Amino acid sequence: MPENPTPACPAPSSPEPASAQYVENKPPRGLYVRVFVYVVATHVLLAFMSLLVIIAKSR
Repeated sequence: MPENPTPACPAPSSPEPASAQYVENKPPRGLYVRVFVYVVATHVLLAFMSLLVIIAKSR
């Protein structure tokens, strides 16, 4: 077995030009809306569950 085997598929000789690469600098606006809705919905659910616990303790 040779000490330095050659790779099965050679590495690309040069990377693509910078203009051909897609770089996303910021997430889409829909992501912000979705995260906001999830955070609000989670807090509303937590408030409702806390209210149920408070009502159950008072009985």
